Amino acid sequence: MPSYFRVLSLLEEENAEVVSSQELGKRLQMTPAQIRKDLSYFGKFGKQGKGYNVSKLLGELRQILGLDREWSVALIGVGRLGRALLDYGELTPRGFKIAAAFDIDPQQIGKKVGGVVIQDVAELANTVKNRGIDIGIVTAPPSQAQQVIDCLVECGIKAILSYAPLTARVPKDVRLREIDPVLALQAMTYHLKCLGSS
Repeated sequence: MPSYFRVLSLLEEENAEVVSSQELGKRLQMTPAQIRKDLSYFGKFGKQGKGYNVSKLLGELRQILGLDREWSVALIGVGRLGRALLDYGELTPRGFKIAAAFDIDPQQIGKKVGGVVIQDVAELANTVKNRGIDIGIVTAPPSQAQQVIDCLVECGIKAILSYAPLTARVPKDVRLREIDPVLALQAMTYHLKCLGSS
């Protein structure tokens, strides 16, 4: 659904009013039948032979994905990656506001990055509670990441995005998404190696 939302957002920016399952499939590299099947799981959005109304379907997906509200985010670890995320201007228009940032480095604490004042990680629990934080983003080093994730879980955070290159443990009711750029690049080198050996 997030991929559909992204493509429909682009179509809306292009002033498209209607899109067919063929066009969506082409843009997403999927079959039109898969598009229709996926969307039918959530309801009836289009008319056979007429396609989907872009703004209406986008509105429906916004509700399905919970993007009809702003989500408050805490970022933990303000190194290079953390700073890049704080400066990244595309989160807020997409419904995600980094409301707080934390680090353990005394030289970072108190500084402002991307309009957010960096706090001591010791203030995490109080800030999560007082600011209604919904999501945690972990950009801390691998040696500290599990501890940070545990702290977020103890604070009641149920959705965590981790950039730390480790397989973290969380309770079953917590959704953890791990992004490791090195693993992604290694998958690419394997693909390139296989192309070279054929």
